[in-house]
Amino acid sequence: MTDRPIMPGGGAYGRSAKLMTRNPILALPSAQTIRDLPPDQRRPLGILLRELAVQADAKCKESIHRKKLPMALYWGACAVYAKHLARAIDPRPGAKQIDARDAA
Repeated sequence: MTDRPIMPGGGAYGRSAKLMTRNPILALPSAQTIRDLPPDQRRPLGILLRELAVQADAKCKESIHRKKLPMALYWGACAVYAKHLARAIDPRPGAKQIDARDAA
């Protein structure tokens, strides 16, 4: 372990605690329009995007295992975008993966 001080924002390297920095999609005007919709309209899409992120992350790991690095980068980026979109649409802290059919 190193004796690095805790940086502003947390962690040894520091990271902004601002939501717009951690999820740049929230800075887009359309993101606020989406968040103005009722939660019962946003939740099913948020669940589907979280599931898409899990599947894209699995494809990323599979591509790394097969040494297909360009595809690993693609699937990794898809997973991050899906997570960011899901959190912008349905910001539930600590949300668990739920079957989309359970949301109806």
